[in-house]
Amino acid sequence: MTRRLVRAGVQLALFASLILILVVTLDNRFRVLPASIHGHLPSHYSGFVITDVTIVSCSAINPFSNCNPPSEAWSQVQKDLYLRTGWTSSAFVQFQRKKEEDLTSSDKVVIDLKISRLIPESNEDSTQDGGVWEGRPGGVWVKRTAKRHASDSQKAITSVDVLFGADAVDPRIGWEVKDTPLLLDSRTEDLEARISVRRGDPHKNKKPVPKINENGRFKIMQLADLHLSTGLGACRDPVPVEPVAGQKCEADPRTMEFVERLLDEEQPDMVVFSGDQVNGDTSPDTQSAIFKSVKLLVDRKIPYAAIFGNHDDEGNLNRAQSMQILEDLPYSLSSAGPEEVDGVGNYIVEVLGRGKSGHSALTLYLLDTHSYSPDERQFRGYDWIKPNQIRWFKTTAQSLKAKHHEYTYMHMNMAFIHIPLPEYRESQNYYRGNWSEMPTAPGFNSGFKEALEEEGILFVSAGHDHVNDYCMLNTDQNDKPSLWMCYGGGAGFGGYGGYGGYIRRVRFFDFDMNSGRAVTYKRLEFGETEAKIDEMMIIDGGAVKGPQEGN
Repeated sequence: MTRRLVRAGVQLALFASLILILVVTLDNRFRVLPASIHGHLPSHYSGFVITDVTIVSCSAINPFSNCNPPSEAWSQVQKDLYLRTGWTSSAFVQFQRKKEEDLTSSDKVVIDLKISRLIPESNEDSTQDGGVWEGRPGGVWVKRTAKRHASDSQKAITSVDVLFGADAVDPRIGWEVKDTPLLLDSRTEDLEARISVRRGDPHKNKKPVPKINENGRFKIMQLADLHLSTGLGACRDPVPVEPVAGQKCEADPRTMEFVERLLDEEQPDMVVFSGDQVNGDTSPDTQSAIFKSVKLLVDRKIPYAAIFGNHDDEGNLNRAQSMQILEDLPYSLSSAGPEEVDGVGNYIVEVLGRGKSGHSALTLYLLDTHSYSPDERQFRGYDWIKPNQIRWFKTTAQSLKAKHHEYTYMHMNMAFIHIPLPEYRESQNYYRGNWSEMPTAPGFNSGFKEALEEEGILFVSAGHDHVNDYCMLNTDQNDKPSLWMCYGGGAGFGGYGGYGGYIRRVRFFDFDMNSGRAVTYKRLEFGETEAKIDEMMIIDGGAVKGPQEGN
């Protein structure tokens, strides 16, 4: 009995020893060890760092040629550097990246990238970071360092993209467009294919919160029909042909100079893009055009909201893809809206009251008017706002009424669309401004104008018809003013002008919440550049105001 107990005790002790060894082993395997044991762990970035960048070319007529990344470690910017203009060849930027925690002592991290025909600096003159310049195809030079701490500095490149055009810009925080195009061959130089690089973490943009200014004022700038291209674009019907003698008209730079001047002179609190920011068939890289449209606003920290026109999805991106880009950009209020509602871009923007008020003072309804008629045989021309969009609008407006009543001043509602409503054709109504072309409204009337009036919308403003810039007044059955319907007026030189020397223009809406008033006017690109054209009060005391003497 005693011998049996001793044997059991020995077995129990051995078992306990095995358990202790196992626990220690597991603890050493999974516990976080001090940095002195692990060596240096990069802590500045949460994701990937770029370890190499190159350009690959391939031939469509060579069955053994392809541009696929060589391994899973490599990624590719999915933009043909020839913008699909090379009938027999393509080229792409590829980059290798690694997670920080996977970096080894032999890995190199890209800390700089330049485009040049000559080496930027000799390897013998390596800088303090220890990196050396290494040549790649297309005039690409990458400076890489084997020091793992490079990934922990502000120099490490963490992502790569491709944009196009001599006027290419990148509004994303932390991104930089290289000022020299890729030098692969004459085609990439003509297309001005450029690399844009990011340093640091991806920046998560917080939606701005627009508010009425402390003086009770708020100004909206409507940018209608910019028609920006990939690259400089071609001017259509410029007036004058040369604003400065000998200065050739380049569409996008001239459009952006016009917009920039008005931003600085008018200092709007918010900008609404009312569609056709992109010129469709001249935008094989829609991203480059979208970036140009918002860069001036990002630089000035001005919130903006965008809807689409019939040309915005005629480039290489559809509406959903373009809206995804817009949603992720700094100072953007843009939203795709509910998936169950027709279109992309049915949403609202609430402008809060001044000071610490958390109540809405202004509500902007933005709706997608789609593109071309789905039934050309019966209703030629353009598409219309769909029944489920109207239901969404009415449901949203009615659900907000109680909340808006909490605002101690006069709350106001307005709407922005791209394609005008059929009622824009009713020339018997009072209107003020330029009417130079027949309004290209849908052939089918879905009843959205009545819905706007029923829900207390004070004005709706459209784009689409470039040389119409009037505001038209609708009245109810008692001949009481019920709704203003305005045009923004075409601003971009990439879209048509014509019709007797039309000068590009931009519409503004200036709100004074102290008296519940709104004044609208336009500014011109040329000629009377300092004048406010067709200035008139359209809202007073928080209600639609009809034409009065002196307006």
